[in-house]
Amino acid sequence: MRTERKLTRLDRVFARLDREPERPAHIDVPRMSRHRVVLLAATLAFYAAIVWAVIINSWLVTLDWQVMFFRPYQQWPEIHAFLDYYVVLGQRGPTAVMVTAWLGWRSWRMHTLRPLLALGVSLLLLNVTVGAAKIGMGRLGPHYATTIGSNEMWLGGDIFPSGHTANAVVTWGILAYLASTPRARRWLSAVSAVISLGVGLTTVYIGTHWLSDVVLGWAAGLLILLALPWFEPLIARAEARIFAMRDDWRSRRAGTAPVPATALVGAPAMLSPDEAPVESPIPA
Repeated sequence: MRTERKLTRLDRVFARLDREPERPAHIDVPRMSRHRVVLLAATLAFYAAIVWAVIINSWLVTLDWQVMFFRPYQQWPEIHAFLDYYVVLGQRGPTAVMVTAWLGWRSWRMHTLRPLLALGVSLLLLNVTVGAAKIGMGRLGPHYATTIGSNEMWLGGDIFPSGHTANAVVTWGILAYLASTPRARRWLSAVSAVISLGVGLTTVYIGTHWLSDVVLGWAAGLLILLALPWFEPLIARAEARIFAMRDDWRSRRAGTAPVPATALVGAPAMLSPDEAPVESPIPA
């Protein structure tokens, strides 16, 4: 009596993926157009201008101190409890989990790993670029400032640019970047802009960041989103390699993997009795 093999959970996952259509042809992958290059260059120049304005103790540093002495959390204490929760939309852990869950579902439905890979690349760029800037400039936050009117640079801090703000720009902006229609991209761009703007101003309200930290965080996150099309070929190659590894693993698991030619070299040939070689008589 023949019994059918019981399907494992992994088998059911692969079966579901096989029933889904292949990568849709209508996916619009953003390209590095001339317009995007101009925006990238302008944002990079703005980034450098903010850094320079803080280094030379310009009017921007004076504005930072004025906002800090204004103490917004004391001016409007009734919204403090709400903003303590709202600022979580800029924390890397919770936002990454929420966005990964959504993009994972999209990857499942569309049979493509591009959403998850694009998110991974953007977060990697965020950690490298923003983390290096924080460590390199070492600015202290308002709560740890030592000299009134000083830019507090190179004193061992890590708040310039604002990581909360840059993370909000990248994490929520990637949803607009991966939108499949122009209308959805416009709506998601507006939503992500509102969220990142609110997160940045909330950190100023609470007093954990200078205003210039937030402005530089907006620029840092936007630079990553604008540069992401340069990494689309790498994302496509990574997706193709992962799917090839999956297919190879499935074929090996099913026992249908081709035997490499090198495995047959040196193997003894098994001959039937009728095909046994006949020895010729040795001449005297």
